[in-house]
Amino acid sequence: MNELELRALVERMVADLMGQAPTPQVKAADYKPLERGQESGSGGEMLPDITEVDLRRQYLMPNPQNGPAFLDLKLKTPARLGLSRAGARYKTETMLRMRADHAAAQDSVFSHVDEAFVKRNDLVFVQTLCQDKDEYLTRPDRGRRFDEENQAVIRKTLGAEPKVALVVGDGLSSAAIEANAEDCMQAIRAGLKGYGIDPGPTLFVKYCRVGASDHIGELTGAQVVCMLVGERPGLVTAESMSAYLTYRPHIGIPESKRTVISNIHRQGTTAVEAGAHIAELIKTMLEKKASGIDLARGVSA
Repeated sequence: MNELELRALVERMVADLMGQAPTPQVKAADYKPLERGQESGSGGEMLPDITEVDLRRQYLMPNPQNGPAFLDLKLKTPARLGLSRAGARYKTETMLRMRADHAAAQDSVFSHVDEAFVKRNDLVFVQTLCQDKDEYLTRPDRGRRFDEENQAVIRKTLGAEPKVALVVGDGLSSAAIEANAEDCMQAIRAGLKGYGIDPGPTLFVKYCRVGASDHIGELTGAQVVCMLVGERPGLVTAESMSAYLTYRPHIGIPESKRTVISNIHRQGTTAVEAGAHIAELIKTMLEKKASGIDLARGVSA
């Protein structure tokens, strides 16, 4: 419903209440929805984007006893502190921001990574057993395995017993992959080449769960599988990515055998910084022949 329709509806309702003749309805041919960039009111200005406000610098408490000290505290966390209230409820600004962030999280879960992203980064496409988002969300087990056709693509792409298998998986946040994976993977590949390690081609896995790396390891015999995957989005950011690194992964390997780097995004660990650290970790895993808790303990496989 655009502005013209809304005005006509209100006028009809008022006219009915006052016993006056109603204003004619807007014809379908006259319906022109407002587009982004058009005037949204008499002032001709767009409303500000509420999601651009940095929560770490937002302090809504009136008349604080020591506002500057609390602001210093808020800079250390994106948690929603110092929100104040209107009576027994949150302020309108707080509620709108929460709903906006929740909508962004939902969009990230239910959207897909753009095919152009896969092509632009020369990623080799494969898909798990899941056929759509609904199945992916309700059947995590099918997001960890591949059918015979995709198994053949994985074997052909990575070969037999590669030192490193690099994988990008959409996971639970397409926004996280599109925002971070390209820069992170470039840093990983550059770091590995600097260590004299050939990174080989990179897979892209659609409808990907972390356990898909175990099936990839079992199919290829890879020494280390490094998977970048979108994290479950929250209200702080919908663009957080994680890296899961596993030495000699196979179906049934304990989760404790994985090394994880999480919170890769612009407000956390940046993609390039994470990529450099991941390359160093891969080198260490190949030397120590271990990952996860074994690597922390210095235990060789």
